[in-house]
Amino acid sequence: MDARVASARQKIEIYRAGVGEGGLANCPIRSVVQNIFGKWSSLLLMALAEKPYRFGELRRLVPDISQRMLTETLRDLQRDGYVHREVFPTKPPSVEYSLTDLGRSMFDSLQHLLNWAETNHGAVRDARRSFDADAG
Repeated sequence: MDARVASARQKIEIYRAGVGEGGLANCPIRSVVQNIFGKWSSLLLMALAEKPYRFGELRRLVPDISQRMLTETLRDLQRDGYVHREVFPTKPPSVEYSLTDLGRSMFDSLQHLLNWAETNHGAVRDARRSFDADAG
């Protein structure tokens, strides 16, 4: 058996065991990646990989995200240790978000997938059209 197949089976068994023994919290794969692959997370991580941003700047950078969803996504990324939130004692207080060391190390790996997605977007779109034409 191919080593990659064996490794995938082992990881799936870890996943299934985690779900069976207390759910998501015990599954290292789902637990770690659930917030990284949220609808807005990858865009925000990509922005923060460039430089720190204030809340309003992030909101303008991703105009179709609601204020509530931006707040929730940043809070989730902060909770997981990827994003640092710093409050400055100005009037009114200003808040800046940046990647932590953990966030930068995770983004190094995520960036490969984002680059792949950008490069292969056309091929995936064509495959979907072909599938939909054959299925319909």
